[in-house]
Amino acid sequence: MKQQTATPIYPLDEWKIIEERFRPEDNLRNESIFATGNGYIGMRGNFEEGYEGPEGTSVNGTYLNGFFDSEPIIYGEEAYGYARNRQTMLNVTDGKIMQVLVDDQPFSLFRGRILAYRRELDLKTGLLTREVTWEAPAGQQVRLRFQRLVSLQRKHLAALTCEVEALNFNGEITFISALNGEVRNQVSKGDPRTGSGFQGQVLLTEGKVAEGDFAALRQRTKTTAFALVCAMENAIVASREGKREKVEAEQLVGFRYTLPVKQGEKVRLEKYLAYYTSRDYPEGELLTRAQATVEEARNLGFTALAEEQRQYLAAFWQVADIEIKGDAALQQGLRFNAFQLLQSAGRDGRTNIGAKGLTGEGYEGHYFWDTEIYILPFFLYTSPEIARSLLAYRYHILNKARERARQMSQRGALFPWRTIDGEETSAYYPAGTAQYHINAAVIYALKKYLQATGDLEFFLQAGAEMLFETARFWVDLGDYIPRKGNRFCINGVTGPDEYTAIVNNNAYTNLMAKDHLEFAARMANWLQREYPEQYQVLAAKIGLQPEEVAEWQRAAGLMYLPYDEELGILAQDDSFLDKAVWDFAGTPADKYPLLLHYHPLVIYRHQVLKQADVVLALFLQGNRFSLAEKKRNYDYYEPLTTHDSSLSPCIYSIMAAEIGYKDKAYHYFMQTARLDLDDYHGNVKDGLHMAAMAGARLALVCGFGGMREYDGQLYFNPIIPAKWESYTFKLRFQNRLLAVQVTPEKAVYTLLTGEPLTIYHRQQELQLLAGQPVAVSIKPRLEAVIFDLDGVITDTAEYHYLAWKRLAEELGLAFDRALNEQLKGIGRKESLEIILQANGKTAAEAEKEAWITRKNRYYLELLEQLTPAAVAPGVLALLQELKAHGIKIALASASKNAPLVLEKLQLTRYFDVIVDAGAVKKGKPDPEIFLTAAEQLQVHGGNCLGIEDAAAGIAAIKAAGMVAVGVGDKATLPAADLVVKTMNELNLSKLQACFTGVR
Repeated sequence: MKQQTATPIYPLDEWKIIEERFRPEDNLRNESIFATGNGYIGMRGNFEEGYEGPEGTSVNGTYLNGFFDSEPIIYGEEAYGYARNRQTMLNVTDGKIMQVLVDDQPFSLFRGRILAYRRELDLKTGLLTREVTWEAPAGQQVRLRFQRLVSLQRKHLAALTCEVEALNFNGEITFISALNGEVRNQVSKGDPRTGSGFQGQVLLTEGKVAEGDFAALRQRTKTTAFALVCAMENAIVASREGKREKVEAEQLVGFRYTLPVKQGEKVRLEKYLAYYTSRDYPEGELLTRAQATVEEARNLGFTALAEEQRQYLAAFWQVADIEIKGDAALQQGLRFNAFQLLQSAGRDGRTNIGAKGLTGEGYEGHYFWDTEIYILPFFLYTSPEIARSLLAYRYHILNKARERARQMSQRGALFPWRTIDGEETSAYYPAGTAQYHINAAVIYALKKYLQATGDLEFFLQAGAEMLFETARFWVDLGDYIPRKGNRFCINGVTGPDEYTAIVNNNAYTNLMAKDHLEFAARMANWLQREYPEQYQVLAAKIGLQPEEVAEWQRAAGLMYLPYDEELGILAQDDSFLDKAVWDFAGTPADKYPLLLHYHPLVIYRHQVLKQADVVLALFLQGNRFSLAEKKRNYDYYEPLTTHDSSLSPCIYSIMAAEIGYKDKAYHYFMQTARLDLDDYHGNVKDGLHMAAMAGARLALVCGFGGMREYDGQLYFNPIIPAKWESYTFKLRFQNRLLAVQVTPEKAVYTLLTGEPLTIYHRQQELQLLAGQPVAVSIKPRLEAVIFDLDGVITDTAEYHYLAWKRLAEELGLAFDRALNEQLKGIGRKESLEIILQANGKTAAEAEKEAWITRKNRYYLELLEQLTPAAVAPGVLALLQELKAHGIKIALASASKNAPLVLEKLQLTRYFDVIVDAGAVKKGKPDPEIFLTAAEQLQVHGGNCLGIEDAAAGIAAIKAAGMVAVGVGDKATLPAADLVVKTMNELNLSKLQACFTGVR
């Protein structure tokens, strides 16, 4: 991944994107940045007067969501089930044309002189405005003002204006307003992510109409035979009469307006455009509908349409806006991202949102899993009606998903990896069809939608059928494998990481399938119970049998998840951990992204990730993992991830925030929030990264805000980056509107509208009533103390030493007090390994287990001598003081005999929680034991303090994100926040003082 630029490309403005000077070398990027759209029509930021710059510095584009042509995919070698046809969102009729002539001299940024230039996209009003002061070659000076909007409330309408003021002359201003049907798509030039395979024109012009100020073009796609009508209505605003002439060419129709002007006078052209296709209406109605739309718009006028647009956006920002105080660059980035998402999302239930939205031709306008995992959550909590439409699109293509499943010799339904109308169009099946997790993504989104909205109507009408058909697919795809203990395995798949393909048991896929099947079984049983008639109708329609529902539950319960005991992590798949690690140190920066410089087989044979895979599962299925498990997995997979996919940084930001890596969380968030505005990947020219834009909100709300939703319940665990003064976001949830504000001191939750709501702040239950803010401190403070046992509460270390010494002598192994020092804070198994290694010995696992059992027997014999007199001086007084002040207390010991020791010391009553080695998978210095103690205490780790006498224990406390107090010598415990010689030196006030200055 390219690093972020030191200086923002565009001037920082909270509500505007501004271009202050024109440079041809920046034009392609700016055409994407200044794109306007409404979810159906998308217009790149092309100049109305045309472009005369160097070849390759402009892509003139207007796109209609879901309007495409197709052609057969040509394979060198074919096989059954390959995707047959490619689909490409078409560049359609160019209606933006508004040429200006000053005394017959064409206005162009490449002629005459530019005296002043400014372009701005106003995120509050939705208007794109460009102002140019220009001197013609003959010396006439004019001030031009272009404005453009694509109506967010009128699906088929766009409106443009051009106003020209004569500054130093009397003469003529001529406008040429036209529709041009001679359009083509960008051709891919080696990068599989950009352009199309079309050669020449595939949108063919069939007819033209021109009457009065109205004109229209009729066109048809070459293969799919979709019909398109683009119509325009023009209006001239001038103080004096001019003349109008028809302009016509083979594929162009328009009007030429010539107007007399005097110095200081202004003339204006208003242009209203409509696009209608046979994908929405019968072909015979297209022209009539288009004409009615532009005539209505002309009657309303540009000013009224602009006000309509402003009001729509005001309502949108009322919920969708995120306010950040203290970081102007991020504030601008987040608003730009939200605006572009709104402009690109289909809202009619028959279209979706492409990877590049409607801003460019990258990925050919295809829809991916990006929608459900990254983009739909943005709309779900801000504009749930759009989220519903995006899900409705999946139901719209369900029949084609059934057909694809049959092609793949499976039951049920398989949604396409990339598509426009529901047909699979991915020519490279290892990174296409093999990504079966698309099914789980759709159902995950459905599940979240139901929990956030309670929209049972949608579930009954569409959701249940999608859910059950895709659940059928999983149980047919997987198998119960004897060599895996008859667990349910899903083989021959590709997970989210496209640098690893066609593997067995991708952990992410299996986890998401498990969640999918559990949800399907639960909802099938619920539907039978609550809506038996609807269930019977649906079961009859799809032939659903009762035993199928039971099988979904069985497969979910026996789902195989690859796990590595030694590392304590999920294996990405059955073979991932058996591969060599990619040579990151030896890979030059200019060789990224790897997919453009290495054959897939080279990449596939290494441990290297394009994007979050297991780490994405940790986020989406977070309630299935402990914090310690999340940290171990993150620590393993993060160094292996290239982030060559723009989908990756936001997920790593979210998980870094959760496990306490604040700096990494902010770093990855920055890589997401301004990915396009600062063109980190250098490919904004091909269109904006919609999923990354949505991921920026996810990273803030779910990362820094710590928002999670499980089973219809909201949880928050907020933190705040060091440079921010505050941040505020809102979300719609269960017919309520909730505002969350976070400062360095507190989080404030305000239920703005709706019935009372119960939420959880960290582990604290909060009851919210409308209009009554609830503030909760987030400043670190002492809430719990977690003690080690040996060397802190008592010194049974001598007993351990004597037990190990006895065993070593019996086995003929050298063992002394110096070697014993290495065992401090370490579990039995690890301790035995250290002793064996020191003696150059190995042993079978069974032998080692027997030796560990024998050592423990010796230790227990010695413990019989233990009495309360062995409690370390100062410990009892500290425990009593903590208890009296309501501070929770836990024990985190590597010894499985810790409960017995406390019982012998008569201290058990002081401890709320006891966690020993038997409760965790990894011993110190892994933080699991301390994180587990905090979870069981239901205290946020940042409000915990750990007390240890061993370096490994201190390392574990710090890795858990807690304050660490060491008992012993500063020289051996340098990482501790405070070191005391004995426990006598500690009291409550001294422990509380450790939190001063902690953030």
